[in-house]
Amino acid sequence: MSAPTVGFIGAGNIGEPMVERLLSAGSVTTVFARRPEVRSRLAERGALLAEAPEDLAGSDIVATCLFTDQQVLDLCPPIIEGMRPGSVFVSHTTGSPETIRRLDAVARRRDVSVVEAPFSGTPEAVRRTQLTVMLAGDDAAVDVAEDTIAAYASNIIRTGRLGTALPAKLLNNALFAVCTQLTLSAIETAQSLGISEKTLLDVLAVSSGGSAAARYIAASGKGAQAHSANLPRYLSKDLVSVRAVAAELGADISSLWAAAQLGPMDLTDNDTAVGQFQSSAT
Repeated sequence: MSAPTVGFIGAGNIGEPMVERLLSAGSVTTVFARRPEVRSRLAERGALLAEAPEDLAGSDIVATCLFTDQQVLDLCPPIIEGMRPGSVFVSHTTGSPETIRRLDAVARRRDVSVVEAPFSGTPEAVRRTQLTVMLAGDDAAVDVAEDTIAAYASNIIRTGRLGTALPAKLLNNALFAVCTQLTLSAIETAQSLGISEKTLLDVLAVSSGGSAAARYIAASGKGAQAHSANLPRYLSKDLVSVRAVAAELGADISSLWAAAQLGPMDLTDNDTAVGQFQSSAT
C-alpha cells in the first residue's frame, strides 16, 4: 500500500518545519501558504503548492497548524466538506474543544475522521523529530495520524476520545506559564543577591527547582528578559484559552490562573497587555 498523501495548511513558525520533516520522510505533501517566501522555500524542498485551502481536500490526510480557533473555523470546514470518505483531518491548533466538536459535526456528514492533535515543543524539536503531540479521536483515525506525524514527533500520547487532548495541552501550557513566571522572579531575586542569571540557571539545570521554563531560558542564549519579551503574546492566548475551556467543561483552575499572574510578565487577557514584559532585572 502506498503512503497516504498529506495536505497541510498553517506553515508558520512550527508548521513550516513540520512540512519539511514530512517531505524528508517521503510523504507527498501539498501545502497552502499565503507568504510567497514560504511557498518558495517549501516548493524547493519538493512540496506541491495549493492555490486555495480547498485544494488540499484531495489528500488522504489534511493537517492544520493554524494560530486561532477563528482561523480554523474560517478555513477548515470547506476543506473537510471536500474530503473523501475515510480520510483524516488532523488539527494541531491549541484552542477550544468546541471548535473540534464543530469540525467533527461537519466531518461526520462526509464520513471523515477528525483527530485532535495539540503539541508541545519548539521548531527545533520539530526538526529533531522530538515534538510532543497529544492525540484524541477514533482509534483507527488516530493510528493513521500517528503514523504520519511520526515524521516530526517522537513523544506521541493518546489521551482518549475527541475533546480530551486540548484540555491536557492547555493544562500543560498553564503550568508552563506559572513555571516561567516563577523562574523569572527567582532570577530577579538572585541578581539582587549578587548571583548571576547564568549561575542560577546552572544550579536549576541540575537541581530539583529546575523546569522546562528554566531550560528554555538557558538554551536561548539571550538572557531572561530578551527571551521572555515575546512570550506574553503566546502565554496570554493559552491562559485565556485554558480559562475558557475550563469554564466550558466545568473545571476549576482558579489556583493555576492566580499563580500564572505572579511574576514579571503581564499575562492579563487584554490586547494592550500582550507583549509587555515588566522586569526590574538588569
